[in-house]
Amino acid sequence: MTIGSIAPLNGSQTRKNKGVVDETAPLLPYKQDEDNSELDGFNGASFSGAVFNLSTTIVGAGIMALPATMKVMGLIPGILMIVFMAFLTESSIEMLLRFSRAGKTVSYGGVMGDAFGKVGRVLLQVCVVINNIGVLVVYMIIIGDVISGTSSSGVHHSGIMEGWFGVHWWNGRAFVLLVTTLVIFAPLACFKRIDSLSFTSALSVALAVIFVIITAGITIVKLINGSIGSPKLFPDVSGFASFWNLFTVVPILVTAYICHYNVHTIDNELEDSTQIQSIVRASLGLCSTVYITTSFFGFLLFGESTLDDVLANFDSNLGIPYSSILNDAVRVSYAVHLMLVFPIIFYALRLNLDNLLFPSGGPLALNNCRFASITVVLISLIYMGANFIPSIWDAFQFTGATAAVCIGFIFPAAITLKDPHGIATKRDKILSIFMIVLAVISNAIAIYSDANSIFKKARYLHVPELCVLRPRRVYINEFMEMF
Repeated sequence: MTIGSIAPLNGSQTRKNKGVVDETAPLLPYKQDEDNSELDGFNGASFSGAVFNLSTTIVGAGIMALPATMKVMGLIPGILMIVFMAFLTESSIEMLLRFSRAGKTVSYGGVMGDAFGKVGRVLLQVCVVINNIGVLVVYMIIIGDVISGTSSSGVHHSGIMEGWFGVHWWNGRAFVLLVTTLVIFAPLACFKRIDSLSFTSALSVALAVIFVIITAGITIVKLINGSIGSPKLFPDVSGFASFWNLFTVVPILVTAYICHYNVHTIDNELEDSTQIQSIVRASLGLCSTVYITTSFFGFLLFGESTLDDVLANFDSNLGIPYSSILNDAVRVSYAVHLMLVFPIIFYALRLNLDNLLFPSGGPLALNNCRFASITVVLISLIYMGANFIPSIWDAFQFTGATAAVCIGFIFPAAITLKDPHGIATKRDKILSIFMIVLAVISNAIAIYSDANSIFKKARYLHVPELCVLRPRRVYINEFMEMF
């Protein structure tokens, strides 16, 4: 990995000698001087806390879509692609940090502004706002589906509380999400430092690990019983349609490691900024391990029956003792996991929206009125979106996918190709071109599948499914079958 080559500007940098270099940068959550009473007593984020915060940014709801990529690509190419995307993500983050050091900027927006001026900075902020709002609305919809249940194509999927207590007004979607918003989301959204969320981030990662352990345990039991067949190791490529089908998993893999909008925020709160190099490596290593084990055991357990959201596979009898208890444990851990991911994604959303609306308003953490107003408005909009505008599911999926690849690959690659400080190598520029091509392919697939789903709404019920990524390849397969 290349990120270890990043050198600090002047040896080891501590939080005390980090100054505000770019006052228009969107992410300014760190202490500016010793007299800021709002941040008194904070001596810098810990290494472990930073790792958990960055890992939580990475591991969201998309983890449940990864086993389905193994069904398309086969175990060996699928796992190799997960590892490859981790290395590619690290390279894009390395580029951001290297140009950040060269330009003495302290945020992603600052790097974009350094390379492309105000237009670049605003474009980055708009993409973060679009991506994060879409993601958070989807998260809230999924939480409602898991707890309260949902119906799709005439089939009703019981929620956890509905299965336990029956149908009541107090376990309906609107009321459950309102309580979740007031009791969990609102308090966690009030923290002004991202390091304050390190404990909930650690718990979120632990819940993802619990899911992996449960899935692995069920798989091992069924292997011992001889009820699991041999998995597909390589893809079945028998024609152009099946070959094209391999590309339909690209959007899932490309967006699996998107965390770039929080890297500088975490870096700014570190006591020693040189630790960001090890933090990125540790986070990507941890998330890669979770992704690989989830994909491996999820696909091994369900085989060709693996659904686009593997969580839906835990809605039926698993064929082992205590199946219903294990199903509920998986769904509960998943719902709580998303609840704890919510504030990490919300943190970057609030900071970037604040700078779009108040570019010269000073640090958001020091203005309680502005902080509270933006927090209340954003949480209210997300709540209403999850409850009253379910038809925008496809639109948010489209904007989220396209904005995410811009944040993760197109913008870092564009900065490198622009090379405002003359530090990019030939390898950097070749890699940047590859990133842009990969992102364009991902966007093209996302645009086609989502546009197709919009035109099909007249033929199908468009109630949101229990998955964060709709089955893009289904639409493409139908298109190819026309020929």
